[in-house]
Amino acid sequence: MSAPSAFLAACRREVPAHRPIWVMRQAGRYLPEYRALRAKVDFATLTRTPDLAAEVTMQPLRRFELDAAILFSDIMTPLQGMGIDLSFEPGPVVRQPIRTDAQIDALPVLVPERDVPFVLETIRLVRANVPRGAPLIGFAGGPFTLMCYLVCGRPSKEFGAARAFLYAQPRSARRLLMLLGQAMGDYLLAQAAAGAQALMLFESWAGLLAEREFTEFALPAVRHAMGIARRAGVPLIYYVNQGSALMSAVSDLDVEVIGVDWRMDLAQVRRTLGSGKAVQGNLDPAALFSAPEELKRHAGAVIEAAGAAPGHIFNLGHGIWQDTPPDAVARLVDYVHERA
Repeated sequence: MSAPSAFLAACRREVPAHRPIWVMRQAGRYLPEYRALRAKVDFATLTRTPDLAAEVTMQPLRRFELDAAILFSDIMTPLQGMGIDLSFEPGPVVRQPIRTDAQIDALPVLVPERDVPFVLETIRLVRANVPRGAPLIGFAGGPFTLMCYLVCGRPSKEFGAARAFLYAQPRSARRLLMLLGQAMGDYLLAQAAAGAQALMLFESWAGLLAEREFTEFALPAVRHAMGIARRAGVPLIYYVNQGSALMSAVSDLDVEVIGVDWRMDLAQVRRTLGSGKAVQGNLDPAALFSAPEELKRHAGAVIEAAGAAPGHIFNLGHGIWQDTPPDAVARLVDYVHERA
């Protein structure tokens, strides 16, 4: 019988055996074993082949004493299941951007068991084989983030066409966002049914919005998605990149954990969110390039800011960089465990 999970305990603001740590994008391209596999198969095939996706999910758990696994997939995968024609070049490129009511009306309902069965099979394979019985986090993209790609058609620094869509066609934007919220809620719920033990919604681009626009447009769709996912009975995590101005807006969101980027002090975040939320984060990914003693200092500052109250999951403030030395990750994991 495996020991109780420090990660799941921290999600529920219980006292864990040690401070848990996992790393956003830990399954992926900074690891030589991932690059060796990726040299043999393209990215889309990797995400759609359960035994390969499960292997990538588990690779970092074999190398590091991480406290959770994160499903290897892509936020655009369920949209492909809904018939969106896209490719990765390397970021997602949507062939026909969605900007009309007719296109919104034509989007089919996502049925995860039918449309993305390979994701669910990947989850089952990981649960059966994950090192140390580590819990598995399932995830989906935030509705506004997905809308940015669908409306703009390709990655952008400003996602101007998507943000303009909110103002130019507010009713259409709300309809698209709620449709995406429904789809992602159903997707998360199916992941939990397949075995995911926590569920995370990644909102990469909602930090581009002011609090008023975030509350008016993005947040209702997030609430809808999480309301569906809540039925799974597992901890829910919401991460919003560049979300320092949005912490008050998400303080009453029905999730256990708020993920925080590196731009805001965790002590301030915890004061804003109140005692009812756990926090996840928030080391700058660039800090992994520090000298070993400096990395300890930077990680220690995050731990100090998080404080002694239960409910802190150590993580980076965003995804790990491609050229990050794996040895730095090993040092970080060891230090967080020793310090806690």
